[in-house]
Amino acid sequence: MTGVEWRFRAVVVAHAVSAYGTYLNLIALSLFSYEVTGTALGVGIVMAVRLLSGVTAGLAAGVLTARVTRRTVMVVTDLAQALAMVVLALRASDTPLWVLLEAVVVLGAGNTFFNVALRSAVPVMVGQDERARANGVLVTARSVATVLGFASAAPVIALGGFGVAFAVNAASFAVSAAAVLVLRPRTDDDPVGDPPEVLPEQGGTGSSGGRLGRLRLRVAGLAGALLGMIALRGLDALASASHNVALPLAAHAAEPSGPAVFMTRFWSAWAVGTLLAHQVLKRRSHGTSWGERAFAVGTCAMSFCFVAAFTGLPAPALMAAAVAAGFADGWTEIVYTSRLQAAPDRQRSRLFGLSATAEQSGFALGTMAAAAALEVLPALAVVGVFHGAAVCGALALLLLTAGRRGTGRPGPAGGDTHSPAAENHQPTGDNRPPTGGDHPSAGENHSPVGENRSDHSPAGEEKGEDAHGTSTGASQLPGS
Repeated sequence: MTGVEWRFRAVVVAHAVSAYGTYLNLIALSLFSYEVTGTALGVGIVMAVRLLSGVTAGLAAGVLTARVTRRTVMVVTDLAQALAMVVLALRASDTPLWVLLEAVVVLGAGNTFFNVALRSAVPVMVGQDERARANGVLVTARSVATVLGFASAAPVIALGGFGVAFAVNAASFAVSAAAVLVLRPRTDDDPVGDPPEVLPEQGGTGSSGGRLGRLRLRVAGLAGALLGMIALRGLDALASASHNVALPLAAHAAEPSGPAVFMTRFWSAWAVGTLLAHQVLKRRSHGTSWGERAFAVGTCAMSFCFVAAFTGLPAPALMAAAVAAGFADGWTEIVYTSRLQAAPDRQRSRLFGLSATAEQSGFALGTMAAAAALEVLPALAVVGVFHGAAVCGALALLLLTAGRRGTGRPGPAGGDTHSPAAENHQPTGDNRPPTGGDHPSAGENHSPVGENRSDHSPAGEEKGEDAHGTSTGASQLPGS
């Protein structure tokens, strides 16, 4: 195992510890907010402030990571969140509302900044060829942390109160920050402070206007595909808010004496599904068909499974639906993240920042709308309508990307299948016609147009169709 691999795995373990504290704190902070404000409206305001701070942070994340290293962002945000939780732990018995609001602002913004920095740094830490499996490891760790955090929240609060719960969360952030400080993983390809990476000017025959037209076509197609994915991700978050809000109602209806047991069982089955998704994807040696379409199909499957969970299924069938929903959830997360990570280094941070804004906004809007709808409609109807919107968005993305690979070589609409460095051209001033089917002249270190990848591309560059999902080198990461 190489140094990069063990270092990345150690960072993932530390992040899982932090995620455990975060999910434990989601329950503790909700209950604590009600204790401080005394009203359901107050709890809603606290949640809205937290989500709004996350939305704002997503807009600023790309600019921030262009000015300082991603490693610095990860350490500082972890320490800031740890400090906020220490303050709440020390003042748990007598916390003014303004202190609570300041703490949730730090938590909301810090979580977004950290996740944008981490997700955009994965290709630098492990290499483009191994990013899909690395994303699977991250998804698996987060899923386990989710279940453990939710399951342990009640006993931790019962035994030690809110102060202990907040202290545990503070310690989890400290563990994550310490791991990044000690391990010092490489998180950036481009020098910090440089302008965002742009496509280099292409040499060769033809007018500059023709080259500019090709670049515009490529950028427009790439933006259309990626923006479509990000928009669908926002719709997915809106739909997910509906089942998160409705699940406690279903738990009380199904098992009035033990709703917490019902929810723990459901989310445990969901986590098993995400584990299976990682196991399946890491064994795939080729990812040329993965990308926007795989993401759209996975979103449809996830929506259908979550809707099925609210149809009154018997317990075994309900657990099977939860496992299937988790599998689709893990699949879409890995494929989506891998696709965005195929972008150039500095563009990745902006894409993930925009994605975080879309996800946070969708979840915030979905939470408010679903809560209001559940006052007058049954859970199945609400979840069905919200996830129906996600399915419509997925079908629209499928139509947008239809026919892109029909000729065996993706066109510009999918993002070019080769990196700018591999663009086929003749040296300036060489007017000889190309030979061998547009191959570059001798002595140039460029890939033929027909190839899907360059063996000499830097880690931050997009590599052929592998950029549309998991990559061909994913199986090189040791068994996980």
